[in-house]
Amino acid sequence: MLYALGQSLGSEEGFADVKAALTSPLAKFVAWGLLSALLYHLVAGVRHLIMDMGIGETLEGGKLGSKIIIAVSAVLIVLAGVWIW
Repeated sequence: MLYALGQSLGSEEGFADVKAALTSPLAKFVAWGLLSALLYHLVAGVRHLIMDMGIGETLEGGKLGSKIIIAVSAVLIVLAGVWIW
């Protein structure tokens, strides 16, 4: 993705090449996969910040937190898929 960014910023022809390459279903799937991993990591990181404040440190809180993380991440991943496709 960084290579594509560099190409697209290099020239108008490079931008057109990257735009054409990223319209394929495989490229969209790869972009969606990378964005999904990033979103899950972001949401889990927020959970750890909340746990650093002392919230959800018990076993029951940890189980509930993990279920919330899965649900929020699933919603964000679906929304990212809608946005990309």
